[in-house]
Amino acid sequence: MLPKDPMMLLSFLNLKLRDFYPSLDALCEDMDADKEAVIAALEAIDYHYDGDKNQFV
Repeated sequence: MLPKDPMMLLSFLNLKLRDFYPSLDALCEDMDADKEAVIAALEAIDYHYDGDKNQFV
C-alpha cells in the first residue's frame, strides 16, 4: 500500500524508483498502483515524473 501523505509518497516512490524499479510503469504494475492517481497526487504538490531521471522532480 502506498503512503497517503503526498510528501511521504514522494519520498517512498523516489526511493523505490532509485533502488528497485527501472520505470514508474514497472513500479505501478508490481505494486498494483494506479499510475494516473500517483501522478495526480504528486502534481498537486508540484512534482512531476522525469522518465530520463526515473524520479519525481
